[in-house]
Amino acid sequence: MEEFHKVRRLPPYVFEQVNRLKASARAGGADIIDLGMGNPDLPTPTAIVDKLCEAVRDPRTHRYSTSRGIPGLRRAQANYYQRRFGVKLDPETQVVATLGSKEGFANMAQAITAPGDVILCPNPTYPIHAFGFIMSGGVIRSLDVVPDESFFAALERSVRHSIPKPLALILNYPSNPTSLVATLDFYKDVVAFAKKHDIIILSDLAYAEIYFDETPPPSVLEVPGAIDICVEFTSMSKTFSMPGWRMGFAVGNERLISALTRVKSYLDYGAFTPIQVAATAALNGDGDDIAEVRSIYKRRRDVLVESFGKAGWDVPPPPATMFAWAPIPEQFKHLGSLEFSKLLVEKADVAVAPGIGFGEHGDEHVRIALVENEHRIRQAARNIKRFFATAGNGGGDNVVSLTARR
Repeated sequence: MEEFHKVRRLPPYVFEQVNRLKASARAGGADIIDLGMGNPDLPTPTAIVDKLCEAVRDPRTHRYSTSRGIPGLRRAQANYYQRRFGVKLDPETQVVATLGSKEGFANMAQAITAPGDVILCPNPTYPIHAFGFIMSGGVIRSLDVVPDESFFAALERSVRHSIPKPLALILNYPSNPTSLVATLDFYKDVVAFAKKHDIIILSDLAYAEIYFDETPPPSVLEVPGAIDICVEFTSMSKTFSMPGWRMGFAVGNERLISALTRVKSYLDYGAFTPIQVAATAALNGDGDDIAEVRSIYKRRRDVLVESFGKAGWDVPPPPATMFAWAPIPEQFKHLGSLEFSKLLVEKADVAVAPGIGFGEHGDEHVRIALVENEHRIRQAARNIKRFFATAGNGGGDNVVSLTARR
């Protein structure tokens, strides 16, 4: 039977190929060290879990919740933005709770996209940034992800050659998967450009609190006047180790927030109220939990860079996020990221995410997630070192892709 229209617009899910190989290897008894999916292994802080348990015992919380988030939660998010970025938000009109930033992006695409609308999107980037709009009938024009002159050159070309004029520009810094961080000066130039050309800015700031340098990543909403054209998405998944809780936010321009809120009101009843109560307590906390999570990821990053380097794989230290964006070693580049990722599962018992899954410009890299403890990361490095040693003594010309072997 012919595939449905929206399903037909989606490419094969690249990560599923690695997942199937990983599952097969585990079924055969292999101890796979999974550095592929960005699924935090750290437990949610005890105080947040206790608040959930307290709230869930109240039967009044068992009823339908509110799609846009309970008032206390929206106030807590507004207060967080005031403390962290110096940005004042009205919790009634400029904040809406989402079921994670991924759902927020997808429903924003539903809310604002007409068939054929042009969306400017970094490449490589997190898949929902592009495919949320593709499923909504939009057309994607790719931009260089590096926040420098090349980004603005691509912006200029896109506006000049796009018919119709671009509707929206997607930003994602700190970037998943590349871990690149933008400066406030970069945001100022982007906002000026977007205002000049009447383009909406949608910023994904899911990794605002996972950074390893002295300067915290800024919000685009810190730019004066940015709120006129911008909505920013954040998530509690990484900041508070709450991935399965599905709690995030969209904040910013009232008109855009209103559109998202209206679409969501037709599609969901919001997160379970006790989750929202616990999330409120997390946002109102003293920040110690956030600092501890950040320090754990920093130690893991340092262990990864050091141990993989000794194994013969130079991995640039990421300045932020819970990911390393690693160039495929020269002797394996001819395989591409998908086949190289499959080979790591088969020969080294290590799973990573192929860069091609984040866009065609990511095919010379793989994404390595810091979701195993330091001991397991060192074990992964030892496995990889053994594999490299058997792959033609560092040559790799004798390594044939799995597809070719079939």
